[in-house]
Order: sequence, then structure tokens, then C-alpha cells
Amino acid sequence: MEPTQRIDPNKTLMAGSPTVDPNRTQMLAGPPGFDPMRTQAVPPFAAGPALTATIVPGREAAMANGPAREAFLLELAGGGGMAGARTPLNLCLVVDRSGSMEGAPLQYVKQACCHVVNLLGPNDVLSIVTFEEVVEVLMAPQRVTQKEPIKAGIGRITTGNTTNLYDGLSLAVQQVVQVQDPGRATRIVVFTDGDPTAGIKDFSALVQHAGNIRGQGLGVTFLGFGPDYNEELLAAMAKRAGGNYYFIPSPEMIPEVFRRELEALLTVVARNLRLELKPARWVTLRSPAGAPGSTDREIVLDMPDLERGAILEQAFDLEFANHPLGWYRVAAGRLTYDDLSTGRSEVVDLDFVIEFTADAARYSAPVNPRVGQAVQLAQASRAVEKTIMGLKTQQITRAAAVADLQKTQMLLLQEGRVAEAQEVTQALRAIQSGDTGSAEKTLIGTVLHLDQGKKSGP
Repeated sequence: MEPTQRIDPNKTLMAGSPTVDPNRTQMLAGPPGFDPMRTQAVPPFAAGPALTATIVPGREAAMANGPAREAFLLELAGGGGMAGARTPLNLCLVVDRSGSMEGAPLQYVKQACCHVVNLLGPNDVLSIVTFEEVVEVLMAPQRVTQKEPIKAGIGRITTGNTTNLYDGLSLAVQQVVQVQDPGRATRIVVFTDGDPTAGIKDFSALVQHAGNIRGQGLGVTFLGFGPDYNEELLAAMAKRAGGNYYFIPSPEMIPEVFRRELEALLTVVARNLRLELKPARWVTLRSPAGAPGSTDREIVLDMPDLERGAILEQAFDLEFANHPLGWYRVAAGRLTYDDLSTGRSEVVDLDFVIEFTADAARYSAPVNPRVGQAVQLAQASRAVEKTIMGLKTQQITRAAAVADLQKTQMLLLQEGRVAEAQEVTQALRAIQSGDTGSAEKTLIGTVLHLDQGKKSGP
């Protein structure tokens, strides 16, 4: 069966109907377990031990017999395993040792790498790659049973010449793919302070390289330090590689950022999440935009790894043409992921369903707060992007940028997005001190984190 057939949102059966015309959208009797007189989310889908998926419509009903528009929220909640249990890792540390790393930056990176070694155990697999003009394997993949020799090897790293990021990543991939264990969280963590100056340096080629790595089921996190590195490149690569992005404004913060990233990895319960979403023929999908592999008629969205207790949220804006009364499937989705608690790949079919009504009180009701929050956060991400562009092009003053970011900061705090609000605070301080370059680097990370839609559980 073709993939588009498997998630065809137009093949909606009417309850009790013995046949169905696959070329025509037909009415549903209503989702199982639904009371059509009450506002409800679609019940959670049985998605296996690692996660549950819930679909929440913005309102209980949309307007029938006229153009309408409605937002839906897809929420993925991480579960998986016994409380306190942690996920074994297959981790590769990729260290930039170009000449500009000499001194405090490299010393703090060594300290951070040694801290990572201290946190790992004999069930974890670690490899280490270094890059400058030449790329080298400092440590091939091995279980972390003898920590002192590993830390001694890290201590001997010295600086070299230029920055060959492309080949450093390629060598890291060669290390992690040697470990074939579906129950492990696999991640490449890259630390660099500069723009690539050796090997393949083209922006598009590097971003595509990150996408190809993601296609092999591997995630890459980028940690950037210093005034000279290319934040747009690293953020774009992190997004395509399904990992995280951090800007580290001062060397002494390097170990703490490493620690945060590692602690998240230790609780990953689902990885390689991919959502395919296809609207019915009479439905227009308005968001999210810019997902690689997407078209006007279908979204293909790679989502970040999901940790135990974390929540991933994505809001989708659907526009409906004139449609008759009744319950209808407006879009169908398919979620695939690797469940680390079972070691199996899972597939979850998702139905986006809503009732069309002539009751103005119902289709004009206030938007569900959970959906409204997700939509506001998406708007906040676009507002931050606009501020970044305004700073880069000098089309807005620093005072205007501060005012815009203060509004965004307040929204983020209201919505409980404390980590992103702290990033905005960091950017505000940088702008007020005249360092707009550091502010831009920080805010690009904020946009990436908001677009990922990940937050801590309740």
C-alpha cells in the first residue's frame, strides 16, 4: 500500500455504511467515546509505553455552510519505563580544537567532557572525535568502564589550525553507527567556536549534511561559543539534525550547558519522531511552515527526541471551505518513532476530527486555552525572528528591539516557558550592553526551542 493511501484523510466511513467511495469525503457519526454536546479533546491514542498522543481542537465545533478556520493542537507526552530509570547512551563528543580554541575555551571544553565521562556508566557507549584542519578519532566507541584513562586522553587534546566541521561530523557518524542497539539514545554533540574554514564550507551543503545524518536515525546537538561562529549555520544544522542548539556566551558556562544536554539525554524515551500530516481535499493547511520535505498538501515534520515527563506540542491551523453539518475528519496523520523502552519502532495513526454546526454559540466560543497557548508561542517565535532580522539589517533601533523582546519575555513567563524567557533575558542584557551579535546568537536558539515545541510536563 502506498504511504499516501495509508494516511488518506478522505477515506472517512459513515457509521453503519457497508461501502465507501474513496473519492468522496463522507460524514462520521462522531469520534468514539465523544459526547457531541461537550467540548472534549480526542482521547489519547494508544501509542505504546514511550508516549501518548492527544489531539485538541481549538473549539468544539466549526461553522457549517460557510468558510471557517480552526487550530488543532497535537500533544505528545513522554512516558516510558520505571520512574528513576535512565536510558543507556551511544554518545559521540565532537570537539573543535582549531587555533582559536587555545586557552580558556579548550580548557573548559576538556572540563566539560570529563564531567560527561563522570556521569556515564558501563552501560553507556562513548566515542570522541576532534577536528581542526585534520579530523581524528581520540577514542573509538567503547563502554565507559575505565574513566581515568578516558579523562587523561581528553586532557592531552591540544589546538591545531583551521576548522573542518564537515569532516568532523562525518567521522563522528562513523563512530556511532558501529553500535547497533535500538534501546539506546544516540546523539552526536558538537562543540565549536568558529565558522568552517577548511573542508566543505558551503552553507547549503553543511545543512544538507546534517539532514542526511538525521536520515540515518541520528541526532546532532551544536554548542557554539565565542563571537566568530556562524549562529545561522549551526541553528539550521541543529534543526535539520533533530538536535539542540546552544549559544554559550562565556567559557565558564561550557560545563553547565554540557551537563544540561547530557541529563536530558539520560531520560530519552522516544527518538526519530516523524509526523506526516495530510489534510482532506477540501481543507487547507496553513501551518507550520518551512518543514523540510513538506508540500502545500502534506507536512513531513521531524520532531526532537522526547524525554520522560516532557511534552512536545505542535499547533496546526486548518482552513475549511463551505462544508455541511456533521462530524468530519479534516486531516489524517501518521506518527513514527523508536520506543527506547521496548527497542521497537512504532507507528501511530492520528485522526483530526471536528463537528460542523450552525450553532453560532458553539463555533464562536472562546478557543481552548491549551490550543491558544500553543498558537501564541508560535507567534512569539515569529516575533523573535522579526527582531533578529531587524537587528541584523539595522531596520530597528536597539530600543525598539528591547521593547519587542520585553513583550515576548512577558508572554513566555505567562506561558511557563522559563528557559526561553531566560534566553530572552540574556539577549536583552547583551543588547543593552551594545553586544547585538551575542543577542542574535542567543535568540536564534530561542526560535529553535520554541519551534520544537518541547516543555517540561505538569
